[in-house]
Amino acid sequence: MADSANLLNSDDSQTHPLLEKRNETLDETIERFIGTFVWAQLLQVMVVSLAWGFEAQQTLISVFTDAEPTWHCKDPNSKYAYCNSTVITNRCKLPRNAWTWDEPMQTSTVSEWDLSCLGPVIAGLPASSFFSGSLLGGLVLATLADSSLGRKNLLVISCLIMSFSSFATAFAPNIWIYSVLRFTAGFGRSTILTCALVLSTEIVGKSRRDKVGIVGFICFTLGFLSLPAMAYLTRGSSWRVLYILTSVPAVVYSIIVHFMVHESPRWLMLQGRREEAITTLRSIASPDSHGTSTDVLSMNVPTVSVELEQSTNVDLYSAIKILWDRKWAFRKLCAVMIVSFGIGMMYYGIPLGVGNLASSLYLSVTLNALSEFPASLITYFLIGRLKRRTSMLFFTTLSGICSIMCAIIHEGLQGLRISVELLSFFGACTAFNVLLIYTLELFPTCVRNSAMSMVRQALVFGGIFSPVLIAAERGVEDNGFLSYGVFGLVICVCGLFTVYLPETRGEIICDTMDEEEQKANNYRTVVPLA
Repeated sequence: MADSANLLNSDDSQTHPLLEKRNETLDETIERFIGTFVWAQLLQVMVVSLAWGFEAQQTLISVFTDAEPTWHCKDPNSKYAYCNSTVITNRCKLPRNAWTWDEPMQTSTVSEWDLSCLGPVIAGLPASSFFSGSLLGGLVLATLADSSLGRKNLLVISCLIMSFSSFATAFAPNIWIYSVLRFTAGFGRSTILTCALVLSTEIVGKSRRDKVGIVGFICFTLGFLSLPAMAYLTRGSSWRVLYILTSVPAVVYSIIVHFMVHESPRWLMLQGRREEAITTLRSIASPDSHGTSTDVLSMNVPTVSVELEQSTNVDLYSAIKILWDRKWAFRKLCAVMIVSFGIGMMYYGIPLGVGNLASSLYLSVTLNALSEFPASLITYFLIGRLKRRTSMLFFTTLSGICSIMCAIIHEGLQGLRISVELLSFFGACTAFNVLLIYTLELFPTCVRNSAMSMVRQALVFGGIFSPVLIAAERGVEDNGFLSYGVFGLVICVCGLFTVYLPETRGEIICDTMDEEEQKANNYRTVVPLA
């Protein structure tokens, strides 16, 4: 191999592929240096993506800890002989000393604190508090990944906040402290998925960026699957045990990430920390790139990164101003956030409501978790062929119609009801996966991270209403429409706003607002929008 110094002094910069472009972008410089996908990058991606699993556990743990146990009459021959659980389905209409729970009271927060008869707002308060904390955390913490903390540090801090709060939840004495701790856990959880996704994609080459996300989806599914397994093994025990089992490993994981995972070289370079970026690149790059790494970076970065840094180092609040100033961009953001809201209500609501289908809670949650696998596989293998608008309309409509059918189908047809519910959740999962990719393609580089954060906040905002609707249905006899029916209507209506969005499959991804505006004008000229 020719000496790197000779290459730099050569009159013809085209004699070596590493020196093809004098005025390349920072992305292109890092891409050429990282090279092919190697084991060091795979290990980093797998470790970072494990955060999705811990997030899934804390997001859906209330399916078991806040489940409503079955009940029975204490003594049918007593003065409360009218207490017959086969006739009266709403125990709140009976005297409290006429019935009791089938399982020990400590198995659920609902039975331990007698929450079911206090109204849907109180019963759904813990889960709604978690999503409310996620909403606030996304607004407060979202900018730190691009500014002072970086992707890795914010991931560690977020995991620690979530896991310590979850551990403390195991010792909550009442519903109010419990809800505050769930709010805090949601606050920490808010940026875990975003940080993990961005960090894992920024330590691999662009040829792999659309593939490594599938690792996160799989880890999320595995975390989801671990919940019914742990809940089943600890059945009959206190709900507090489940919080301890899920929070302690998350603390250990945070320590591992701190010492084992590298920070994003792109973020380090934009922060002016060149030596750290070079060290990181040397650690994760392919071996054949090491020989000329310092020369290449020192030649390109000072002259090409200024414009990119100015266009990408935008926080959430300045991004909102930029999008507001460009009305076409703000309308696009509003449309995709409305779609995200509908998907969020369905995506988070269905797992929380499986207990209302009068089937085995452990089996239902397991089947729902397994249904995420085909959704991830479809996204992985077919995303290059799927038209974004058509697929979003199809999967949101499929999910909505099946959810409404869950509310209509009679309880006697339990097998059919569960099958339709699984198909509804599959549609919501696939729509969620496509939405993430669609959002990345809809917005230019200068506001992409912030737009992604706002769209995810809309998703979480939809999840806030789900627990209240689930709790409200428990107190209504022979009415399945308050949860699954409403979920279906909302996602169908919200999904229709996809028609106001442009098609992005195969389109060039822009870097600046001006480029995006020109592309949008060209699109409206060819395909007028309603």
